[in-house]
Amino acid sequence: MFEQVSVPTPFQVGPVNAYLAGRTLVDPGPDSEEAWSHLTDALAERDLAPDDIEQLLITHPHPDHFGLAKRFRERGATVVAHPDAASIVADFPGRLDAEQAFFRDFFERCGMAPSTADTVTELPGAFVHYAPSVPVDREVAPGDTVTVDGVELLVDDLAGHATGEVLFAFDGPAGREALVGDNVLAEITPNPFLQPPPRPGADRPRVLPAYNDCLADLREAGYDRLHPGHRSRIDDPAGRIDDILAEHDDRTERVADLLDEPTTPVAVMHELFDDLPVTEQFPGMSEAVGHLDVLDAAGRATATERDGEIVYERTG
Repeated sequence: MFEQVSVPTPFQVGPVNAYLAGRTLVDPGPDSEEAWSHLTDALAERDLAPDDIEQLLITHPHPDHFGLAKRFRERGATVVAHPDAASIVADFPGRLDAEQAFFRDFFERCGMAPSTADTVTELPGAFVHYAPSVPVDREVAPGDTVTVDGVELLVDDLAGHATGEVLFAFDGPAGREALVGDNVLAEITPNPFLQPPPRPGADRPRVLPAYNDCLADLREAGYDRLHPGHRSRIDDPAGRIDDILAEHDDRTERVADLLDEPTTPVAVMHELFDDLPVTEQFPGMSEAVGHLDVLDAAGRATATERDGEIVYERTG
C-alpha cells in the first residue's frame, strides 16, 4: 500500500523514510532544500506535484520527520498528528526552550559540570531551522481512523522515543501492518530520549520503563510487518522486538552492577560509554537515566538527592 521514499537528513541517523500512498504522505522529512528536492523528484516520478498532496500523517514530532510539513500545508495539505505532538510542532522553538531550561538544571543535578550541561542542552538549537512550526489540522488519538487511498488506518499510541508518538495500522499484503516511526527500527536500537515533565510541577516521565511496556504490547498485538522511520522494513516484528528488549535487559543488568556505591547518572553514562563526545551526551544521559528508572521501578535501586546531586544505589 505505502511506497517507501528515502529522504536525506543532516542528522547522524541518516536518511528518513517517508511513505506515500495515493495523495497521502507520512513523515515528509526535515525542512532542507536537499530534502525538498529529493522528495519532489520522487513525487514527480509518480506524476505528482507537491500541491497534489492532500494529507500529511506525522508519527512523532522530531525534526527529521515533520520538518517539511509546513511547506505542504501551505500548498493545501491537511496535517494529522497526536494532540501532544500537535502542541510541540505548533511552537517548536518554544518547546525546545522549555526542554533546554529543564534539562540544563536536571543534568547538573545528575552530576554534569555546568559548562557541559550548557553545551549539551544548547546543541539541538543548531537544528531548529530544520523544523519550522506548523499547525495541526486534525488531532488523532488511539481508536481513531484515518482514510488513506480508500483504506482505513487505525491509530494507536506508542511510547518511548518521543512525546506524542502514534502508529498507523492497516491490513496490507503481508497481513496486519503498521507505520511505527522510530519506535522499532530494523538495524538500530531506538533511543529512549528523555522527556521533560508534561507541565510545570509534574513528574519527569520515566521513558524507558514505558518504552519496554510499549514494546511488549506491540509484540502481543501480532503485527506481520512494520514500516519504520529509518532503514529497512521489519518482516519479523516479534523477533526484532525480542532483540530490542533483550538489549535493554542486558544494559539494565550492566547498570545494576555499577551501583555498589551511591552513583550519579553522569558516572553511569561514562561507565556505559567511554569517551562519549559532548554531541552524544544527551542520548547517553537518556540511556543512563532510563536504565536507572527501570531499576527504580522494579524496586532494585533508589534515588536520593545529596548536596544538590541525584545519586542512585542498589536496594537490598
